[in-house]
Amino acid sequence: MSDNVIILAGGQGKRMKINSPKALCNVLGEPMIEWVMKACENAGLDEICVVKGFAGEQIDAYVEGRSSSAKVSTVMQAERLGTGHAVMMAESFLREHTDGNTLILCGDAPFIDADTIKGALELHQSKDNGVTVVTSVVDDATGYGRVIRTENGIAGIVEHKDCTPEQLKVREINSGCYWFRTADLLEVLFEIKPNNAQGEYYLTDCVELMINKGKGADAFISKNPNVALGANDRRGLLKLNDIARMSVIDKWLDEGIEFTCIDGVSIGTDVVIGRGTRIDSNVELRGKTVIGEDCIIGRGCVLENTVIGNNVSLNYVQAYDAVVDECAKIGPFVQLRPDTHICKGVKIGDFVEIKNSTIGEGTSVSHLTYVGDSDVGSNVNFGCGVATANYDGEKKFRTVVEDNAFIGCNTNLVAPVCIGRGAYTAAGSTITGDVPADALAIERAEEIIKEDYAKKKLAARTKKFEDAHK
Repeated sequence: MSDNVIILAGGQGKRMKINSPKALCNVLGEPMIEWVMKACENAGLDEICVVKGFAGEQIDAYVEGRSSSAKVSTVMQAERLGTGHAVMMAESFLREHTDGNTLILCGDAPFIDADTIKGALELHQSKDNGVTVVTSVVDDATGYGRVIRTENGIAGIVEHKDCTPEQLKVREINSGCYWFRTADLLEVLFEIKPNNAQGEYYLTDCVELMINKGKGADAFISKNPNVALGANDRRGLLKLNDIARMSVIDKWLDEGIEFTCIDGVSIGTDVVIGRGTRIDSNVELRGKTVIGEDCIIGRGCVLENTVIGNNVSLNYVQAYDAVVDECAKIGPFVQLRPDTHICKGVKIGDFVEIKNSTIGEGTSVSHLTYVGDSDVGSNVNFGCGVATANYDGEKKFRTVVEDNAFIGCNTNLVAPVCIGRGAYTAAGSTITGDVPADALAIERAEEIIKEDYAKKKLAARTKKFEDAHK
């Protein structure tokens, strides 16, 4: 039996005022459709068809670019004629899976979860249903279709505007998520008619058609109170982000993570945090970031796909695709660019940028320094204002600084160059050649004074300024 998924992602989201599909709008840094696909994959469903529409090439690009073992294909809905019409566009996909069940989801309802998907399928199969609707019980059902129950299942779904006064009291709503027996869906799908003011084909009509044909129909009430939530505009999207943000923070509070203030704190769903760690305000943890135990992630930190060891202290640090080993102390105002490895016990001070480099154990890079494409040993000291000149305009070269070296203030290391073990460079030097171990390198030009040079330059600049403002 082949159970599969159709995700409806053809909406433009005009009220979002964007030039991309609504399903690609982000919640906690990930497109809403990604949340939906991950829920499917976590439920063990690996055959997915995405129905695209407006700017469909962007959906294609996203699907092709994501890393997943799932088999994901796309089909085009050229005209936006309703949810039923969107599913019709996936007819070929459905006919390839007539021996199984099809899950239909909305690509802009990100809070569907694996437990709900699996629970609904279990009910669907145990009762041999033609259709099982995923529902939610809410305090305020305004705007949602009501699920009308019977003793043995459901009698149908009534849209809010069509409800009787008695039906308006119903708090069980349609989430827009359905399990269909695929063969039964194909039997009724092309019988639905656009008999409504919008002239659209509603997928909910398939439920009524199945009931009329004697197919089993029931509803699974999700324990997830947000399963039906979507967003039609920026306010709605902000609400989704707030819900998701607090859900993740609540999870980590339960795990013993300390938050001194949650203002501006945003943590991705794939982030891992070790016990005893403290998170301060205005911290963003993105992607597959992993943080060890007993860390301090101070104010203003942004970590993306970065691994942090135990007992690390960060303060106003931005790190992308980097690794920081245990007991490092970094910040404030430090950027760690991709492929940077900060080893155990390293100290990095203010206004330092490190890129594609390894900084060895116990090394100190105190302030106002750029280290790029470098291999730095242990117990090295960088003075203020050091820069590695790693790029000649065409190619990049590496700098090597061996253990126990001392790099004086305002030293320029012009790669490729190697500073030997225990060697020193004098402040203000521009080092263009290798320095032997235990040596002192002094590379400064003789001071030359040119009288009245600055006066002539100032006169030329002044004339240029005056000519430009006549």
